[in-house]
Amino acid sequence: MPKQILTAGEEKMKKTVESLTKEFANVRTGKANPAILNNIVVEYWGVETPLYQVASISAPDSQTITVKPYDKSLVKTIEKAILVANLGLNPTNDGEMVRIPIPPLNEATRKDLVKVVKKLSEDSKVAIRNIRRDIIEQLKKQEKDGVISEDTLRQYSDETQKVTDKYIAEVEAKAKEKEQAIMSF
Repeated sequence: MPKQILTAGEEKMKKTVESLTKEFANVRTGKANPAILNNIVVEYWGVETPLYQVASISAPDSQTITVKPYDKSLVKTIEKAILVANLGLNPTNDGEMVRIPIPPLNEATRKDLVKVVKKLSEDSKVAIRNIRRDIIEQLKKQEKDGVISEDTLRQYSDETQKVTDKYIAEVEAKAKEKEQAIMSF
């Protein structure tokens, strides 16, 4: 029974790290990254549809993202959606595709983006620690109810701490990697 609690908690921690990785993909670096357009939706036949479902998104070089819609009538809609998303990008269209030049980041913008990365990573670490707290509370309840012994509680509490430390280290490594990507010129 305690093993299932620990396994379920570890799965939640893993999902927290995966979520952080997705959030980091949306934070700009100085290079073109199609993932910054992941949260953009366009209206297609009266339905709000994610951009990646109605267009091919690519980065032909490190300073440009191209968006080629499967239906050419969407070019202006896509251009408008990117402008409205307030990503600090200025798309242009040539009638067939939307080109988005990625402006180089200045020092102040880079520092602001690093702050965003630090906040996202800190939020993830807090979430992982909350999961640890929940696991230990469940184990203590089982010990109180007589399902497990005090030694088993201590053993699984130590194991929970090791798993927590592993995932927090993973979050810190990802944050450091993203910060280096932002600050590299």
